[in-house]
Amino acid sequence: MPDVVFPLDSTRRFTDQDKIGHNRWHPDIPPVATLKPGESFRVHCREWFDGEIHNDDSADDIRNAPLHTVHALSGPFAVEGAKPGDLLIVDILDLGPIPQEDSGPLAGQGWGYTGIFAKPNGGGFLTDQFPDAYKAVWDFSGQKATSRHIPHVSFTGIVHPGLMGTAPSHDLLSTWNTREAALIATDPDRVPPLALPPEPNGAILGSLTGAEFDRVAAEGARTAPPRENGGNQDIKNLTKGSRIFYRCSSTARTCRSAICTSRRATARSPSVAPSRWVASSICASTSSRVEWTPTG
Repeated sequence: MPDVVFPLDSTRRFTDQDKIGHNRWHPDIPPVATLKPGESFRVHCREWFDGEIHNDDSADDIRNAPLHTVHALSGPFAVEGAKPGDLLIVDILDLGPIPQEDSGPLAGQGWGYTGIFAKPNGGGFLTDQFPDAYKAVWDFSGQKATSRHIPHVSFTGIVHPGLMGTAPSHDLLSTWNTREAALIATDPDRVPPLALPPEPNGAILGSLTGAEFDRVAAEGARTAPPRENGGNQDIKNLTKGSRIFYRCSSTARTCRSAICTSRRATARSPSVAPSRWVASSICASTSSRVEWTPTG
């Protein structure tokens, strides 16, 4: 069994772990571990809201969800010998819940949820048709999910990491922030906003502290949209057996990669497909192998 390079204790908050992950994209967030090309490893992953969504019959937690704190990402990880311009190859060898955590108060411990965000707090592509917050809690039995909030319905989940990607270079990060600021400026009062600018409040940046933390928090890109580095892709077929190709952009001496934010069972209905519907696990364990192709 491959070693766990990023362990998580489900009784502790994401920011109280021995190794602290991140929730922003920036090349200066220090890696939590260094991986060798061809190495297989496991990563524990936390549900993207770090337990703020509850197993109850109220959608208040979805309505008031702290979007400035997402996503809780495991990593970043450095890949030994990789450099900007190299091709990073990631094989997803396995996905699943951490053993013996099939019940508990945190999403992923035997249950998950789907939600529609309220228009003033995130919204969705059909936010004018569905402006209010809704939540359905799903109980897991193997790969099957059923919900007391949607009776007589069950589905088989395709387990996949919601988010994977590589750290941007400083130039690429600047391109993102400039591009998204220009988009926001086209309709600055839109609700929900067209893009999310850097937000220091709620930033999680691994082991950074002091002035360096403040600088990176003010510059770091939010993790909501997918970008040139991969990111928040939510592709249901990005599952066990998949091979993903990423371009290394970071100007650091090693290419850095954030592997996996959560275990998700796909639950997208045609009637609400553009809205964010997830059944998430706080305790996903990902086994991966990383290779790289040098540019020389």
